[in-house]
Amino acid sequence: MRGSTFLLLSIMGIYGAILNAAAWSVNNFLMTGPKAYLTYSSSVAAGAQSGMEECKFQFGWERWNCPESALQLSTHNRLRSATRETSFVHAISSAGVMYTLTRNCSLGDFESCGCDDSRNGRVGGRGWVWGGCSDNVEFGERISKLFVDALETGHDTRALINLHNNEVGRLAVKATMKRACKCHGVSGSCSIQTCWLQLADFREIGNYLKMKYDQAHKLEMDKRRMRAGNSADSRGATAETFHHVHSTELVFLEDSPDYCTRNASLGHHGTEGRECLQTGKNLSQWERRSCRRLCTECGLKVEERRTEVVSSCNCKFHWCCTVRCEQCRQLVAKHFCARRDAAVANHTKRRNKGHRR
Repeated sequence: MRGSTFLLLSIMGIYGAILNAAAWSVNNFLMTGPKAYLTYSSSVAAGAQSGMEECKFQFGWERWNCPESALQLSTHNRLRSATRETSFVHAISSAGVMYTLTRNCSLGDFESCGCDDSRNGRVGGRGWVWGGCSDNVEFGERISKLFVDALETGHDTRALINLHNNEVGRLAVKATMKRACKCHGVSGSCSIQTCWLQLADFREIGNYLKMKYDQAHKLEMDKRRMRAGNSADSRGATAETFHHVHSTELVFLEDSPDYCTRNASLGHHGTEGRECLQTGKNLSQWERRSCRRLCTECGLKVEERRTEVVSSCNCKFHWCCTVRCEQCRQLVAKHFCARRDAAVANHTKRRNKGHRR
């Protein structure tokens, strides 16, 4: 709840900045003040929230698990982190905002936009033509840029990195779109198809960006020129570096800190007390290794705790028309990272200090 409140306040601050800055002319985006802001603001907030929920899913069994503090990693909050993890936060939040705006536009929630029918009637390929109601990603991209990119008020390397990663998130929405088709012809012969583009499930976008996170590129900057601030020399060093970066590639500037250890000032909670998985159906290899990654390699031990779970069982249908169930109690074993002897913990951490994530 605190994260959502922070986000809404941030959006209000952004809107005020837009109204006061000629460079972000509201008229250029077909917006006319508070009424338009209120129209889009709930979608922007919902989109950013869905991005953070997807972040929590993607990193649920990793040392850094997308804590609430990740919402506040943008440069507007004076926290100048530019790690691999913040690159993902910017990308998934930007993607979430664009995705929600696009979807709500196609659903007819906004008076100013609707389906993208700009290609309708054109031949798309052999045996099919464009038609139907394509999701209007151009609208979603334009409005999401207005809100999300306005968070970056600086002009230094970190701000440019964040803007770049915002764009990676928006490009991910486009890259994962699916072509859907409907058959036409005599007696269902499907001699011709009408096709349109629709958004993929947001989980697919999350998976796509998680892959980009694993492949993220660290920028090697000339630190002497970077220290020049917003000078021509500093801007030149940044331009040279970004010249070799692909538009769909996540980038970061700083190595990740040790997420095993609690660091309150940076908002890192450490892995002590975290749950991990050892048994269960349909676990991926990554999930099965979570106890080693979160506990053992962080100098902690795996502790089994038995908890009682209450669920409905032995349900029966009674005429007419109710279903009655019993309440069944079951002891379930869960596993958590717990502190061990200090000497053993230090030895384990030294042995695994190369494993940051």
